[in-house]
Amino acid sequence: MTDPDTPRYVEIRDGDHAIATAKVMACEEAAGIARVWLDAAPGHVTPGRRASLVDAVMDLPEVRASARLEATVPLGDAELLERLRQRTHDAVTRPAGCTVLLDADIPPSGRPGAG
Repeated sequence: MTDPDTPRYVEIRDGDHAIATAKVMACEEAAGIARVWLDAAPGHVTPGRRASLVDAVMDLPEVRASARLEATVPLGDAELLERLRQRTHDAVTRPAGCTVLLDADIPPSGRPGAG
């Protein structure tokens, strides 16, 4: 597992261009919470590529070991939000400026040692 105080960066690339990115932090001071900031390039991105960013983030060991997810998603990015809802439980969203904040439980099946 990575140092919880050091953010991890994830990119989904199309050739030389990053089309979707994430910054991930497992918060030691708030045990069990993974904080994620998601972003995607403007314009057309092949359907499913944004969802693959969510999958890559949710499969990180520090996220799988967390009980809660706090995510920041660009307002209007339905693909990112929908995939987050599919990969979490009890998701609650609220607008915040040009973003949407999502708070959700990470399913126990995604956490090591959980039933």
